[in-house]
Amino acid sequence: MTAAKSAEDGSARYARYTPTAVVLHWLIALQLAASFALGLYMTELPTGVHKLKLYNWHKWAGAMVFAVCLLRLAWRATHAPPPPPPMPRWQVRAAAAVHAAMYLLFFLVPLLGWAYSSALGFPLVWFGVLSLPDWVPQDRELASALKPWHARAAWLLAALVVVHVAATIKHQWVDSDMLLRRMAPWLR
Repeated sequence: MTAAKSAEDGSARYARYTPTAVVLHWLIALQLAASFALGLYMTELPTGVHKLKLYNWHKWAGAMVFAVCLLRLAWRATHAPPPPPPMPRWQVRAAAAVHAAMYLLFFLVPLLGWAYSSALGFPLVWFGVLSLPDWVPQDRELASALKPWHARAAWLLAALVVVHVAATIKHQWVDSDMLLRRMAPWLR
């Protein structure tokens, strides 16, 4: 089908992301949801073995988010996304700004958590097997300073995810431009 024919019948607005991009997107979404929920839950627990185990799982999840986001960024750098459906320029700019901020926070939140853990003197041993280096010195004052920044960055990322999801819902069901179809494997 030619580009002119595709644009003429409207199927260009249904251009999809690559299957790899779709898998990475939803994997990151699941990891973020699980890590955020675990972070909220574990901080309210009394100190004990269970809490320490959950902190390790949370750190492993953060390391996984970081690693998968590196893969996603590498994929995105080498594979252009499909064109968005027609929309006002301000919406295109807003979407670009939200995506850029989310990508920044995909890396910043885990790095702040890792720095916090390092400053506390609790090394990150990924899945109990791979010891990752501490990248800040052990320092209780530094840990106290980093802890709220990790939490604030996580809450900001959560807020941006809500904006991202709300905009997607608006485009899908209010504007009916089928934007979700580009990234949703269950929609054809």
